[in-house]
This record gives sequence, structure tokens and C-alpha cells, in this order.
Amino acid sequence: MAQIEYKDLLDAGVHFGHLTRKWDPRMAPYIFMEKNGIHIIDLNKTLASLDEACNAIRGIVRSGRKVLFVATKKQAQEIVSEEARRLKMPYVTDRWQGGMLTNFATIRKSLKKMQTLDKMLKDEETVKSIAKRERLTRMRDKEKLERVLGGIADLTRLPAALFIVDVKREHIAVAEAHRLGIPVFAMCDTNSNPEAVDFAIPANDDAYKSIALITLAIGKAIEEGLMERKQDKDDQRIQEEEEAKRAEDLAQARAEGATQPEAEATEAPVAEDEQEA
Repeated sequence: MAQIEYKDLLDAGVHFGHLTRKWDPRMAPYIFMEKNGIHIIDLNKTLASLDEACNAIRGIVRSGRKVLFVATKKQAQEIVSEEARRLKMPYVTDRWQGGMLTNFATIRKSLKKMQTLDKMLKDEETVKSIAKRERLTRMRDKEKLERVLGGIADLTRLPAALFIVDVKREHIAVAEAHRLGIPVFAMCDTNSNPEAVDFAIPANDDAYKSIALITLAIGKAIEEGLMERKQDKDDQRIQEEEEAKRAEDLAQARAEGATQPEAEATEAPVAEDEQEA
């Protein structure tokens, strides 16, 4: 994973939690102290949790599966969408549509509708043949679908894991993932329930710098998983080529071994004639 140190977390304000009166008691193991009415997160726990999460998410990506990024709060939308696009991973940053996981078949139909509208509006002849009002209606439908589902347009099957910035805000996504047995990696502030997710990363989920630092660390782990998968594929290809070469050499050796006795059999009578002479 990316080499994140204690000082990096401190500089990004990862340790700042919520007001003590807004805390969730289940976050107690991750709280270092209280200062000026605010809970301070134990950054040593953050480092350990982040390292564990990165190792797990790297293994998931190495197996060839997708990680869905979910962050609909304003300060997280930009960094999360940029990182997801860079890694070619699906993401949701506008609004979590209920049933996005549990009713994925219907979501796929909406994605097909979006693709159909996009194709239709790019065809000049079709655009000219429909009325202006109808054309504007279809353009609005397409824009609405792209805003909500654009980040998962290439998602052909359920993701293998979710990375969530704010557990409380994205509680519907968490519930759907649990129902389907999909592991959840999440930033958990002091007002969150870390028991609701599989890999809780105690961190400030409101500050842009904190969100960016944790998201980039997860992104780095995904990038390493993609590189390891590519290396695994290359190693497998080389192994298959070597096995094919060995099989070819073995077949050639057997063929040469089968023709050798025939050659000896044709030379034998000549040898007998020479002895009689």
C-alpha cells in the first residue's frame, strides 16, 4: 500500500472526530481522548485498520473483481469519482438508488435504456425525425440516468466489495451489501457504527484532506492489485507457452523414435549381402 505515516494522517486532520455528545459508543475502541468537547481518533488504530483494509482489497482486485466506490457527500464526490475513473472502477457519487445491488437486474435495464438513448441521440437522422419536445424529453431522461448511473455504466455484474466514505449517510448501501454478503470497507467517524461494516477505517469523514488521503491509499492498493493480476496473467501465459513447447518437443521426439526402427530394418539386408560376399 501507499506509505502513509502518522504525520500524514495528522496533517490531513484524520484524527478530528465529532462533538462528544454526537458520538457512537461502539467507536470507543478507536477514540484516543476528548479535547475541547471533541473526540480525537487514535491514529495508530487508523494506520493498523488502513493497512488491513488495503491488504484485503488488494487481494479482491487481484482475483479480477470490481470494487464499487460510494460517496455522495459533496466534499467527497470529486476525489472519489476521479480516483474511481483512474482505476476504471465503478462509482456512485450523486445518489444511491435503492435496490442498486439487491435489484441489480432492474438497474441493468435502466443502464440499457441509457445506452439506447445515447445511441439514438447520436444518430442525426433519428434526431431529425422526432419532434423537438420529444427530443428534449429524451435528452433530459438521458442526463438524469447518466447522473445517477453513469458511474456504473460498465458494471456487468455485482461488485465484489464496496468502499464507502460515510457509513451513516450510505446506510442503505451498507444494508444492501450485507444482505448479499458483499464486504464493506468504510471510513468511520466517531458518530458511526464500525460494527456495521467488515473493514472499519477510523477517520474524519467530513474533511476533504482526510477523505482524499484515505481514498488515495485505497486507490493505491487497488492499483497494486491490478498490477499483480497483470503479472499473474503474464506468468500464466509464459507457463502455458513453455508447456506447449515441451509437448511439441515430446511429440517430435516420439515421431523421430518411431521412424528410426524402420530405417534400421531397411539397412539389415544390405549388411547380410556384404557378409555372403
